[in-house]
Amino acid sequence: MSNSIERIRTLALVGQSGAGKTSLAEALLAKAGAIPAGGSVERGTTACDYTPLEKQLQHSLKLAVASFETQDTRIHLLDTPGYPDFLGHALPALAAVETAAIVINAQNGIEMMTGRFMQWAARRGLDRLVIVNKIDADNVNLEDLLERIQQTFGKECLPLNLPAGNCSEVSDCFFAPSGEADFSSVEEAHRRLVDQVVEVDEKLMETYLEKGEVTPEELHTPLECALREGHLIPVVFTSAKTGAGIGELIDVIAHLLPNPSEGNPPVYVKTAGDKSEELRAEPDPKKHALAHVFKIEIDPYIGRVAVFRVHQGRLTSGGQLFIGEGRKPIKPGHLYMLRGKTQTEVNEALPGDICAIAKIDEIQFDHVLHDSAEDAHVHARPLELPTSVFGLAVQPKKRGDEQKVSDVLHKIVAEDPCFRIEHNSQANETVMRGLGEMHLKAILEKMSSQYKLELDTKPPSIPFRETIAAKAEGHSRHKKQTGGAGQFGEVFLKVEPLPRGTGFEFVDSVKGGAIPNQFIPAVEKGVRGVLESGYIAGYPLQDVRVIVYDGKSHPVDSKEVAFVSAGRKAFLDALGKARPIVLEPIVNVEIIAPEAKMGDVAGELSGHRGQIKGSDSPRPGTVQITAQAPLSELEHFPARLKSLTAGHGSYSMEFSHYEAAPPQLQQKLAAAHKPQAEAE
Repeated sequence: MSNSIERIRTLALVGQSGAGKTSLAEALLAKAGAIPAGGSVERGTTACDYTPLEKQLQHSLKLAVASFETQDTRIHLLDTPGYPDFLGHALPALAAVETAAIVINAQNGIEMMTGRFMQWAARRGLDRLVIVNKIDADNVNLEDLLERIQQTFGKECLPLNLPAGNCSEVSDCFFAPSGEADFSSVEEAHRRLVDQVVEVDEKLMETYLEKGEVTPEELHTPLECALREGHLIPVVFTSAKTGAGIGELIDVIAHLLPNPSEGNPPVYVKTAGDKSEELRAEPDPKKHALAHVFKIEIDPYIGRVAVFRVHQGRLTSGGQLFIGEGRKPIKPGHLYMLRGKTQTEVNEALPGDICAIAKIDEIQFDHVLHDSAEDAHVHARPLELPTSVFGLAVQPKKRGDEQKVSDVLHKIVAEDPCFRIEHNSQANETVMRGLGEMHLKAILEKMSSQYKLELDTKPPSIPFRETIAAKAEGHSRHKKQTGGAGQFGEVFLKVEPLPRGTGFEFVDSVKGGAIPNQFIPAVEKGVRGVLESGYIAGYPLQDVRVIVYDGKSHPVDSKEVAFVSAGRKAFLDALGKARPIVLEPIVNVEIIAPEAKMGDVAGELSGHRGQIKGSDSPRPGTVQITAQAPLSELEHFPARLKSLTAGHGSYSMEFSHYEAAPPQLQQKLAAAHKPQAEAE
């Protein structure tokens, strides 16, 4: 096998859970002869779902890589989980490939995640391919489904092959268009494909109009261009179960999908001070290396495995590498290609290759690996990952397990970009945050089965914030006279509200050295001390600008502590007059429920200050509701949704913004804070 990058293909299987992505990966591996026979998800014998928990739950929980060779082509296949709760393990796959294959379950048709992955892949400039899987299932109307795909995603979704022989095989419409199809006609499908592709190449279009035919070879370059521009989104039909269309899909991957030099080049960002410029990585093995780490897995036996995609240059097992902004180079020693949990050692990785390095603890998710010190400030373009707002406060069941729990939680944070841990010092609780109930349940399961740790959980305290609603002025004079040197500092400042989500600004507009320059940081320190502890209800303050404009100092007695104290008290003085208010977090909620229960679910939401923003019916009998609601009102919502829909409802939520809490809630929170403040 030649080591040229023209022979490399990278493909991520994405889409709704239950579309059969893992089974499809298995069928492709078996067809290519990379594994002796296809395993099954039900029996827990697939290459990509290899963790004990995935075998037990029978669905993917993380991104898996399966690399294999066939037809003189090296294919790096990424299998991703399809539940919205596991997006932290699915979206990073889009940063590692040229092509996103959106897999659709022929029985269920277009589902919520189908459309979302279509958009995400388009935003990242990826080539897209639609795979309609499970064509052998009962009650499937493929003609109708193809029409719906074209209505939803555009007329550029054209079939490369069509089901034939009552869905037992497929007929090719591109390479050698002849044969029967279960619906439509192969000739017509072929003509439509050619018509669509020649539109991007004027010269070829003229030839086509003169001769009435063009060869697949002539079509190759314009086809790549049409895929890159989203002018063509090919549709193919498969059944992972019967093997129908699997050989044809391998042909499509090997002969039609882009190699690393044909896809849209990935964007890197180089920062210097406040400036940042975009760089395009070039798939050239002779340039200096740039590789992006898109997955970290911490294996109980092997330790940390970092999986990366090479975009530029080449990596060799003996060569030296820098990690992110780190100044100290490492020598990886071994490079591996992955097929599920099987590792095969390789000597080098070229642009387009997806490889792994084990046992190097400094490598984090999203790091850039590079071989030249001057690339320390090059970063991958950030992935747009959803914010994790679903929280559980946790503590170990066994006293004395605290340190162990903390260590394990940090391992999971390293592996999962959408999982985070917060320590809420006001309530003295450790909170795990994820994308939903299922996400955190899987993490608790993993802690119990893999690390033998049991946790008690309860709903977390709500992350309220405080801000001000008016401008005001504040003043404080700090004066202490004891034997010897005293302390003196005086501060005048103004406060004003900032737009929601701006944070905090500190402005020094002192003229003529009224407060000497060296004491301004002390004033700021005093002010920032108040930000954390809040004013009316003990929650952190945000969206406030503090302008220090005047003060007095003493040549002998002025000290840092005096200005810290004066700054703090002047700020508190101003806050008292600036109409302080409590803000509450508002979240976007997306609910999927049986259509018959729409009224009940909507009623439940509006009873908790929720606002319905829209509803849609992704497939017959199901309704998808989008709404906004205060996080504080949603504590019992998961349980209510379960009982209202007899377990058939699911939901996900993401943080939207902060807004002023209603007056009665403000009073309640302030009243609860008073006794605590007095006790201190």
